Amino acid sequence: MDTISLKIPNISCGHCIHTIKMELMEMEGVTEVTADLAAKQVNVVYSPPANEEMIKNLLKEINYPAE
Repeated sequence: MDTISLKIPNISCGHCIHTIKMELMEMEGVTEVTADLAAKQVNVVYSPPANEEMIKNLLKEINYPAE
């Protein structure tokens, strides 16, 4: 398993975090998503078939692009 930490400037509330967690947890291979609203950061634990590129692409599709 791998972990990626991503800065997501569009996070502004608990609803944002809920949406991100819900969408990422639907991706095959993602096992855990945690978020820090104050830091505007999301941590994702994943294993194949999920990968960093797929995670970043999904975040971009749902309008929460990572820096």
